[in-house]
Amino acid sequence: MNDKLLMNRAADNIRILAASMVEKAKSGHPGGAMGGADFINVLFSEFLVYDPDQPEWTGRDRFYLDPGHMSPMLYSALTLQGKFTIDDIRQFRQWGSITPGHPERDIKHGIENSSGPLGQGHAYAAGAAVAEKFLEARLGSTMMQHKIYAYISDGGVQEGISAEVGRLAGTLGLNNLIMFYDSNDIQLSTECGAVMNEDTAMKYKSWGWNVITIDGNDPDAIREALKQANDEKSRPTLIIGNTVMGKGARQADGSSYEHSIKTHGAPLGGDAYANTIKNLGGNPEDPFQIFPEVQKMYDERNAELRKIVAQRHKEEAEWAANNPEKAGQMRQWFSGEAPKIDWSGLEQKRDAPTRNASAACLGLLAEQVPNMIVSSADLSNSDKTDGFLNKTHSLTRDDFSGAFFQAGVSELAMACMCIGMMLHGGVITAMGTFFVFSDYMKPAVRMAALMRTPVKFVWSHDAFRVGEDGPTHEPVEQEAQIRLMEKLQNHAGQDSVRVFRPADSEAATVCWQMAMENMDTPTALIFSRQAIKSLPEGTDYEQVRKGAYIVKGSDEDFDVILIASGSEVSTCVEGAELLRQDGYKVRVVSVPSEGLFRRQSAEYQESILPKAAKKFGLTAGLPVTLEGLVGADGKVFGMSSFGFSAPYKVLDEKLGFTAENVRKQVTEFIAK
Repeated sequence: MNDKLLMNRAADNIRILAASMVEKAKSGHPGGAMGGADFINVLFSEFLVYDPDQPEWTGRDRFYLDPGHMSPMLYSALTLQGKFTIDDIRQFRQWGSITPGHPERDIKHGIENSSGPLGQGHAYAAGAAVAEKFLEARLGSTMMQHKIYAYISDGGVQEGISAEVGRLAGTLGLNNLIMFYDSNDIQLSTECGAVMNEDTAMKYKSWGWNVITIDGNDPDAIREALKQANDEKSRPTLIIGNTVMGKGARQADGSSYEHSIKTHGAPLGGDAYANTIKNLGGNPEDPFQIFPEVQKMYDERNAELRKIVAQRHKEEAEWAANNPEKAGQMRQWFSGEAPKIDWSGLEQKRDAPTRNASAACLGLLAEQVPNMIVSSADLSNSDKTDGFLNKTHSLTRDDFSGAFFQAGVSELAMACMCIGMMLHGGVITAMGTFFVFSDYMKPAVRMAALMRTPVKFVWSHDAFRVGEDGPTHEPVEQEAQIRLMEKLQNHAGQDSVRVFRPADSEAATVCWQMAMENMDTPTALIFSRQAIKSLPEGTDYEQVRKGAYIVKGSDEDFDVILIASGSEVSTCVEGAELLRQDGYKVRVVSVPSEGLFRRQSAEYQESILPKAAKKFGLTAGLPVTLEGLVGADGKVFGMSSFGFSAPYKVLDEKLGFTAENVRKQVTEFIAK
């Protein structure tokens, strides 16, 4: 245990570095980073267990930062650990820097998650805590004895996701989850009292949390709270740290600049910055320095950690020698490689809803992928994720041997926690809800794509054919929205997300196969509620892997190409038969994934959808969904309303999604 003077000195060092990073970049958030410096210093210098020489060690404690704008605090503390250099933090927020404005996942440098919209970060932590419990039930405590730490701010507590996560973590009794709430009563544009007057401690207690309230700038109080949290046996712990926004900051005239909204989201500036650095014991002319005694303290911690992890590595090696089968499983689970799955015994029913086909796939996965967790937002019997549940049982606070995560009606928390499970490592996750409710999940989908976390999003009830539920439950614009993500790439030019909307049961199987093979990006699977007529016998379903393919029975010497995905493909097949009766030659193309199709060679794309061909698209979504495929000279028949309440067959007739209307629309199109 380090003495209080040294701990305060180290925290001040973090404050100096954080304020200086923002000042040099001329943008950023110094105040919160300065207020939180004491907590992160105690955590990183005395409690967090990691391997200084092997950052990706599976047994490490995890730290998830929720308020990404407090990145200067995290980068500064990681610099003291030796994971960043002074030159790295000098380049804060600059082109090509490894210290971007908000942290982006980088395990090598100690960053477990990309920090996105407030609230998501601590949901990842809760998911990681579930993953640790799940893996402990399968591998034992020797390999899974780490803690999950999270850091959340006033803004994160205000976001609705915090209530979803709080309820779920408390219900599951995640005693391996320790969250620090940096309660400084200041946010970007107002004091917190203007927007919240709740009793946060009582709120979390009501969810079953262990709650400790302390002076968040007192290292002794922080240390004692962390000890209590680590000793907790049955509940997640919330440490409410009452901190000082901009702690140590001084204005141009030398007076206090603490508790000020102005320090939240802007550099301190000029004399205020210089006075602050002097007040904290630094040199404004050369602020990017680590105090020798602070460096010595962190070096000693690293030496201590090497001894701790050496013993842990020894225990792990003994465990592996005594449990070779489990050790082999663990290596595969944490390798990031796709699991080996035998699909040969899977039989699908013809002319069935694709959600039922998905259920059959999930049942097979439950039997063959022991490290898979599937979840549903209280819709498992409708989105058919119960195909997985029927082969396992639910996770509970007393039994993590199950593999189904009951999230309740919490789509966003479900998605973020499933992402967090995969960020932890060792598990594969999938989660289901109705497609229209994917709107609640979009921030999580975006972050999964940004972090390249290969979760599987399962969305059923894919179109207005939800019918009697009416327009509130009928996805129309949702497919266009998610397919925009297919067009995004990451810094390295890699895909961001793969989206599949299969045309029938057999295509659904191939889409699930690709989803399980894809360990590089998230996958979205969009399924129908209603039965879909299977494609003609002899259709080559392996071509689904190319994103677009010709349906069996199409004409090579064609007058027009009909293009669709999902439920609409069979309608196009029926419409093509009517058009052939009228003397037209018709090709039908199913496009379950435009993004994957666009990744094929130019020759393949031209062979499926020749540029010079007349193209007609049919979609139960917005016409823009297919406009990029039919081209400027093509035509798309789609939805221009939110839908109506009626049986789906009535809606098909009223809205024009029939073979007869395909014939009519295409005939008029060709005649132009």
